[in-house]
Amino acid sequence: MNLTRRQSLALWGAAAATGMAAPAIARNRKVALGALRFTSHAASFVAFERGYFAELGIDVELKFFQAAQPMAVAIASGDVDYGITAISGGLISLADKGAVKVIGGALKEEEGIDGQQILASDSAFKSGATHPSKLDGKSYGITQAGSSFHYVGSKVASAEGITLSYKPLQKVGAVIGALRSGQIDAWSIVPHIAKPLAGSGAVHIIGTVQDYIPNYQITTAFTSAGNAANERDMTQDFLAAFAKGVEDYNGAMIDRSGGDAGVDAMVDLIHKYVYADRPREKAAPSIIAGTMRLSPGAALDVSSIRDQLSWFQSEGLVDADITLDTIVDGSYVEQVGA
Repeated sequence: MNLTRRQSLALWGAAAATGMAAPAIARNRKVALGALRFTSHAASFVAFERGYFAELGIDVELKFFQAAQPMAVAIASGDVDYGITAISGGLISLADKGAVKVIGGALKEEEGIDGQQILASDSAFKSGATHPSKLDGKSYGITQAGSSFHYVGSKVASAEGITLSYKPLQKVGAVIGALRSGQIDAWSIVPHIAKPLAGSGAVHIIGTVQDYIPNYQITTAFTSAGNAANERDMTQDFLAAFAKGVEDYNGAMIDRSGGDAGVDAMVDLIHKYVYADRPREKAAPSIIAGTMRLSPGAALDVSSIRDQLSWFQSEGLVDADITLDTIVDGSYVEQVGA
């Protein structure tokens, strides 16, 4: 057992250097991992495909969702053990009930790297909605009230002094269809979806989320409160393997440490999960266009989480007495912006 632990520590030296606790062997536990078919979830796919979970004894099954809030419910019910998705009102309410905990960070806006784009339908654009400030009175697509899309839209509207009409459409695919057809006027989404939509001519990019919410921690890693408190070895291992996937993804796609060959290999891996219904040559440009940095070592920007919590509370979407400690278990990864 000691030899195995030493081997694991050598393999995950980079993760340990971030301040994450040393991984322990999880003894082939079966784990269901929630994800969306977005490039922003690439670290999960990398850790799965390259055997990082398996090497630490975690037998992962990927379960896919079409929005953030259903994933939070699945964590609370025990249908999913770990998840990577955005903070939502549903997740915060479940944390308040003692059901879930945020344990790390994933996708984050970063200056100098293209992030989430603000989009307008072609009809709205032609009627003058050429900048977020021109969206006053326009309809804005969200999956559910209290979703990350709702948070972003509200922050943009507040900064511009405008009013938006939010249209909950439940699934990302439904929002895309409504925007393309002009049934809604605006939306915001990660670049691997935004840029191809804009390239089609049916949608136009009119701004960036980063201009309104710098350092936004878009997605987080989370689990049940029971796992966070009572399954520390398994949770450490999960985060260590995930962090290794983050390292590989950032190295290949942001730092380009492997050159064009490294990018090609990463695109091949991601294509199994993102735009898998398209030929590789058509999917690759969108996957590359969607490159955003994932939080190294799964570090969590708590200042961003605090801002999100404050917004949900200001809108009356969650209880006003909820604190950051209710949502976050800060014992697993580095916290920035504290």
